[in-house]
Amino acid sequence: MLVLIPSVVVLLVIGGCACVFRTARGDAPRWARGVAKLTLLGSELAETATRGSGSRRSGSGD
Repeated sequence: MLVLIPSVVVLLVIGGCACVFRTARGDAPRWARGVAKLTLLGSELAETATRGSGSRRSGSGD
């Protein structure tokens, strides 16, 4: 069970990246374009969360 959850997460990430790649090529079905949008949204949210926590850490030390 401990290995199963990270494995599923990795497979979902790989699948999302494949949908983004296929959408960029222009031959993706509608469901793949939806998955690609969700993948890109998730990456933007993760980037924003990472950037926000980093600026808080650097600001609190000064």
